[in-house]
Amino acid sequence: MHTPEAEFWIALALVDGIGPGRLKRLYTHFGALATAWQASTSALLDAGLDSRSAQGVQQLRAHHQPEEALRKLSAFGVDAICWPDERYPRLLRHIANPPMVLYARGELLPADEVAVAIVGTRQPSAYGRQAAQQLAHHLAEKGVTIISGLARGVDGEVHRAALEAGGRTIAVLGSGLNVIYPREHAALAGAISRKGAVLSDYPLDAQPDAVHFPARNRIVSGMALGTIVVEAGETSGALITARFAGEQGRDVFAVPGSIFSRQSLGVHRLIQDGAKLVATADDVLEELNLGMVAHQLEMQQLLEPQDPAERALLGALAAGPKHVDELARETKLPIAQVSGTLALLELNGLIRQVSALTYAAH
Repeated sequence: MHTPEAEFWIALALVDGIGPGRLKRLYTHFGALATAWQASTSALLDAGLDSRSAQGVQQLRAHHQPEEALRKLSAFGVDAICWPDERYPRLLRHIANPPMVLYARGELLPADEVAVAIVGTRQPSAYGRQAAQQLAHHLAEKGVTIISGLARGVDGEVHRAALEAGGRTIAVLGSGLNVIYPREHAALAGAISRKGAVLSDYPLDAQPDAVHFPARNRIVSGMALGTIVVEAGETSGALITARFAGEQGRDVFAVPGSIFSRQSLGVHRLIQDGAKLVATADDVLEELNLGMVAHQLEMQQLLEPQDPAERALLGALAAGPKHVDELARETKLPIAQVSGTLALLELNGLIRQVSALTYAAH
């Protein structure tokens, strides 16, 4: 499900000189980007574009079909989530110059607002791998979404650990979503899209490029409440992510390493500059005041229906309130079993009675 007018957000973002600020200005001025796409040069100038950008819109319009971009996205199973969309990540919306279009394979959920980024070197030591895996696994178990960049090394380790824990994880790419980089992470990207999302602010077919990765890093940190750095040398790209996190007003955490390891020089510098030292996932949960998230998840798991009849009835009620007789027909369960199971579900707070013999899910 693409954002309404997604084709025009995508098209106008292709014009040289139209960045996030000018796109928002066009949206505010015209009230709809479809109107901006059809506007005359003078109207575009009135909206705040310079002459080069206004001419760029006219030239692109002469040969570009916006609808074709949406057809191609759909063919690849990719969604376009644009800045006005309610699905657009709330935390990312508040950074400086947020991307106007996010291409997504998978699904973003409200629960993903409780997220932590974990990044680090592409060549971690055995210690770095173990630390990254343990932190990601434990945080994911506690209901925290793990965000990283799908790179070799620490990024790949934390995505895998979150998946193994049964949690959610989000990968942000510096290329188009049909150009997975590195190539050996294609299967991992597929697994992530089924238990989270793979995102990019670059169009399909965009190749990985060194200039793309810092922009990618600002999205990684911008979607998270805090960023953990696990092993990073003095010139590691993970330090760029940490810098963005600090500029965005988010917490920065660092995992200490050996004083003899070059892989830990950047991490130790972060600690000296005020990053919070992390030894366990609990350190992060406590600092971010996320203890209640873990408690709520545990309660949800305790209340999760194990009985097949309970699951069948809850599934039937997901579409809306239903009478007992209708539930019996849909689930093919005996009416006595339906009535008894509904009573248990109501006691557990999972459903409520809205009228005589009619129930709805909470």
